[in-house]
Amino acid sequence: MNIVYSKSALKFLSKLDRKSVERIRTAIEGLTHTPPEGDIKAMQGFDDGRKRLRVGSWRVIYRIAPAGEIEVLFVIDIGNRGDIYK
Repeated sequence: MNIVYSKSALKFLSKLDRKSVERIRTAIEGLTHTPPEGDIKAMQGFDDGRKRLRVGSWRVIYRIAPAGEIEVLFVIDIGNRGDIYK
């Protein structure tokens, strides 16, 4: 499974310390396992299959898009718990 990060997700990761970035990236890698690992919930109000992954006080908004035989995991946004849903 390929992982694609949005521009805003990469910008958020660039502002964090190395330990936090590794923690988030490890959690995102867990999404590629079968079944996906982590605290995952489906987001309401979106028809494109968005889900959120909880990593401590951070949230990772993502969706998985099947593209033939290869699935692509799109990391849409990463942010703090209180700010990500606005």
